[in-house]
Amino acid sequence: MVLPTGSGKSHIVAALCKDAVKSWPGTKVLMMSHVAELIEQNADKMLQHWPNAPLGIYSAGLGHRDLGDAITFGSIQSLRQKGELIGHIDLVIVDECHLISHKDEGGYRELLSALKEINSHLRLIGLTASPWRLGHGRIDEGEGALFSGTIEPVTIEELIFKGYLAPLRSKFTDHCLDVSTVAKRGGEFIPGQLAKAVDSDDDVNKIVSETLTRASHCRSILVFGTGVAHSEHLAQAFSDAGLSAACITGKTSKGKRAELIRQFKAGELRVLTNAEVLTTGFDAPNTDCLVIARPTMSPVLYVQIAGRGMRLKEHTDHCLVLDFAGNVQRHGPITSVQPPKAKGKGSGEAPVKACPECGEAVHLSVKTCPDCGYLWPLEEVKKEWRLYQDDIMGIKPMDMDVTDWAWRIHRGYNSGKEMIMVTYYHGFTHAIKEYLTVEHEGFAGRMGVQKLADIATEVDAQLVNCTDMQDICDLMQAKPCPAIVSYRKKGKLDDIIKREWK
Repeated sequence: MVLPTGSGKSHIVAALCKDAVKSWPGTKVLMMSHVAELIEQNADKMLQHWPNAPLGIYSAGLGHRDLGDAITFGSIQSLRQKGELIGHIDLVIVDECHLISHKDEGGYRELLSALKEINSHLRLIGLTASPWRLGHGRIDEGEGALFSGTIEPVTIEELIFKGYLAPLRSKFTDHCLDVSTVAKRGGEFIPGQLAKAVDSDDDVNKIVSETLTRASHCRSILVFGTGVAHSEHLAQAFSDAGLSAACITGKTSKGKRAELIRQFKAGELRVLTNAEVLTTGFDAPNTDCLVIARPTMSPVLYVQIAGRGMRLKEHTDHCLVLDFAGNVQRHGPITSVQPPKAKGKGSGEAPVKACPECGEAVHLSVKTCPDCGYLWPLEEVKKEWRLYQDDIMGIKPMDMDVTDWAWRIHRGYNSGKEMIMVTYYHGFTHAIKEYLTVEHEGFAGRMGVQKLADIATEVDAQLVNCTDMQDICDLMQAKPCPAIVSYRKKGKLDDIIKREWK
């Protein structure tokens, strides 16, 4: 399950566990993660949904070593060699499942193999916001893949449009860390060389100075450094510049870490730097600026860092991203990240450009800057003096690049009749809707059925087994969206003229 930050993964995990155990008495579930905070969050949500859940927590980091009667939430570090102790398990759920090796090695593989020897019918569900691995590509593709496919119940664009997430505003910075001399190993920058390349007084001072200028209005600035020394160096530089700042690393004690996070969330600390310890399992919703000083070739790490700024805030409607590491240019906008290629497949280029007025980083297809409103000039095209869809004025319909779509049941405001609503998204800057009146009578009904049949044919969807509109929506949601839709305004509605798939 591919689920972005803020989509309610812990609630989904709770529902999966509860449904499995209550629907099939005797079922045993093991839910795992590599981060103690995620285990604790997931267990807390489980008890919210089911206060008397037969639940145990097995994690040395949390001070618990209890196997539940039916459900166990545990850390892979504590359980990797405990297959025999755990015994028969029917369902394994892994959060941050992109960490499972595509090769037959590592802690997760070791434990899963042991559990499968006990129960050959073991089933595995993974959850992640980034279904890729460096040097391999998608986690459901290639030799040795554990997962047979992915589903994406909701997207970042949809969550932003519906008001559940805050958008990011990424600016191209004047200063950018130079990693041209840093070698790569396993598809990622070599840590020692990378830290040496970026941790200089000049680089740190320029990052701090530009942040003070660009983020002068921001209250909670979360900084991602390259290693412990670099993160501490950044915290000291922010402090020297007059900002209340602190640093968290893997060496920070549990008690001090909790106190620093409390201070940051309460606004007592304006700047909190870290060395890759606040990328997962950490939520400070009012974070309104991310300073990225950690270059990475990993789109997974990039997505995790960006996700820290997407929670809804009390005082602003977005989060500023100052990317001194060049990651936005390297991987593309957060809604269209370029996945890592398998070895020998090349790297590709991220589809991103900068607004010449304000420096906003946007998708190549964007025509209007979502921050300052700058309009990119239209490319000159030869006018075609012919009619389009019987439009006597000869005006060509507008085209929109589609990044995602959503299928829902909609009830008409005036008629009260149900219909299918298809929403086509272009990033989180634009959306248009199409209504399929498949259960209406007369001409409207015939047109709705015909449009649905046309779309189903394009994506090879077999509608014959669908019994109602919800079945249709579920089936079509899993199909690939068109690359482009052509449309024109028809009063307050959007009239879809054509859909094009790649």
